[in-house]
Amino acid sequence: MDDETPERQRHPALILAICCLSLFIVSLDATVTNVALPTIGKELHAGVTGLQWTLDAYTLTLASLLVLAGSSADRLGRKRVFRIGLVVFGLGSLACSAAPTDGFLIAARVLQALGGTMLNPVSLSIITTAHREPRARARALGIWGAVSGIALGFGPLVGGLLVETVGWRAIFWVNVPVVIAALVLTTRFVPESRAARPRRVDPLGQVLVVLLLAGTVFGIIEGPELGWTSPGTLAAFAVAAIALVLFVPVERRREQPLIDPRFFTSIPFAGAVVAAVLAFGSWSAFLFSNTLLLQEVKGFPPIVTGLLFMPAGVAILIASPLSGRLVGARGTRLPMSLAGILIAAAATALAFTTASSPVAVVAVVFALFGLGFGLVNAPITNTAVSGMPNDQAGAASAIASTGRQVGTALGIALAGSITGASGAGGRVPRSFATDAHPLWWTVVAAGLVIVAIGSLSSTRAAERSSERLGPLLQDAARS
Repeated sequence: MDDETPERQRHPALILAICCLSLFIVSLDATVTNVALPTIGKELHAGVTGLQWTLDAYTLTLASLLVLAGSSADRLGRKRVFRIGLVVFGLGSLACSAAPTDGFLIAARVLQALGGTMLNPVSLSIITTAHREPRARARALGIWGAVSGIALGFGPLVGGLLVETVGWRAIFWVNVPVVIAALVLTTRFVPESRAARPRRVDPLGQVLVVLLLAGTVFGIIEGPELGWTSPGTLAAFAVAAIALVLFVPVERRREQPLIDPRFFTSIPFAGAVVAAVLAFGSWSAFLFSNTLLLQEVKGFPPIVTGLLFMPAGVAILIASPLSGRLVGARGTRLPMSLAGILIAAAATALAFTTASSPVAVVAVVFALFGLGFGLVNAPITNTAVSGMPNDQAGAASAIASTGRQVGTALGIALAGSITGASGAGGRVPRSFATDAHPLWWTVVAAGLVIVAIGSLSSTRAAERSSERLGPLLQDAARS
């Protein structure tokens, strides 16, 4: 059980709002930068590979350290870690806004992401412990997931407006007042909570996670430019492979592992993580590729690019709360299956578009993609934490959030590699629209897998696997 305080029971709605505020800026920052990329590239003299790292330095750091942040919050205090995260995120945002070079910007994005690692999983565990009743928890998690989807959907529009009216540095300035407000509200209204039996630090497991993710993403991003058989690329993939081979046996021997392999014996939990990787990978590839297409190939300014992404944002705004209600009323199968179908349908349409395709057609396809992405967040979030003991909330939610960030990082990396933009000498080729067709067929496959996960995770066998996991983890915690 978690430490309890009366305040938690009196202010669950306010606590939810505060956590959603922090989630909004972290999620927004993952996509608001997309529309600014061409402008940043021109001002800081960065090629496509540098622009990929501007995004992936952020998401890779989040993916690597989210689990550590979640378990640390369970041990040190969720409110304490949450407030530290707000401060670090704000300082990182200020550093990004002052970046004189692309290398400095990438380093500042790492600092910003360090703060973000202390916000997303910790806010989710705070919400989980503040809403004990299952239906109330499902509704709260649905809102939390909806906020994430809305922030991701409207990031391009916000980015386009800021770049066009103020400049690209403003996309980082705007975080500061939000951070200050969230810090004040957290100090006043969010009670402290800890897990009764927090897990120990697992440094070896953490190192292996960093090596696995960093090696994979480095190889995919740098492979086209360095050469797929170059020593640097092969070394990166070799490091990732070794880390993967070592990870499971190392974690199995740990009494309190960084990522407990037993979590993945729950079919719904494992399915939620895989669905998160596929959905967010598809979304990040969609944003990155279409931003380059609209600005570098079609020649649209940032504000027009942001407006063209608006149908996707509006679709997410509509689909996200609908998905939360569907999860509460019907379970996760329907919204997750619909999400996969819509993502696959939109990607199929993109696989037949060219640089001369009408803007109206592009807008309709973007809306279709947004509907699919908006539907997938709530079932992922709800499935990931269902059946987990309360003192494992931080770890379980952090793994689910890690899946989102891993997907985002891989989607950006693969978008540049599959389209050939990463190895195009720093310039986006005029043939980029047709070069992207293999990427969209890859996204079609991802959407179909999400449909399959939606069906598999709702079977009786999946329910039994989740039912067995809860007592297993509780017995281990008591031993």
